[in-house]
This record gives sequence, structure tokens and C-alpha cells, in this order.
Amino acid sequence: MSTSLSRVHLRVRGYHLDGYGHVNNARYLEFMEEGRWDFFDQHPEMIKELHQAGRAFVVVNLNIDYLAAAVHGDDLEIITGIVDIGERSGVCHHRIVRKDGAVIARADLTFVLLDMRANKAAAIEAEVRETLVALTLPKEAFSA
Repeated sequence: MSTSLSRVHLRVRGYHLDGYGHVNNARYLEFMEEGRWDFFDQHPEMIKELHQAGRAFVVVNLNIDYLAAAVHGDDLEIITGIVDIGERSGVCHHRIVRKDGAVIARADLTFVLLDMRANKAAAIEAEVRETLVALTLPKEAFSA
């Protein structure tokens, strides 16, 4: 389902750059967060379901591959989606692509659902699980 991917476009600005004229590595994390917020915006029912279940997304791990440098004026697309749902965690995949098609960075972000009352990770189950599984796509969908 095409709405299972978030696609955010942004232009690299001067304040994104490091002393070498490239996008600072920490900025890519912010770009990816933009992608996740857009993903959440596209699925308000999922967020409502999580809140009703007393759950919240919490990032527990991030593995990122920096593949090419982005520089001032580059137009980037941040593609975000869910690629795996396990019993207690899930994986959100990000791909940052320059307008010319070059993959700048890709990352796998592992999240858990925090039980807000108990303040600990909870099993991904019932309706919440069904909703998240329905949004899951293979990584191949990110290069289409």
C-alpha cells in the first residue's frame, strides 16, 4: 500500500553543514525524524490507537550507513516506513535520496512500544499489532 511510505522533501541549507561543507552527520538524524513525524501524520488512526492503548513509540537503537555526502542546495527525499514488527520491537527503515537518485544514507531504527503507565516496554499485540503489521513493507519498496 503506497501510503505506508512517508516521503518528505527538503533542500540542504547552510545551517545543515559542517566545517567541510557537507551535511553534518547529526543532521541526518533530524531529517529522519522529519520522516517519522510525517509517517505519523499520515496515520492518525494508528497514533490514536496507540494512545488509547497507553503506548508510545520509543527509539532504542539506530544503525545508519552514510553512503555519500550531501551539500548546500541539494534536494533530498527522506523515505520512511516500517519494515518489521516483532513480538516486542519493530524496525523503521529510512532512506535519504538526492534528486539525482544517489542514496545518501540509509538507516534501520529499532523501536519499542512503551507502556506509559508501567514505564516499560510492552509486547506488541492485539489491534496495535494488526495495524502495524498492515503498514509493514519490504525494504525493496524504498527503492521504487
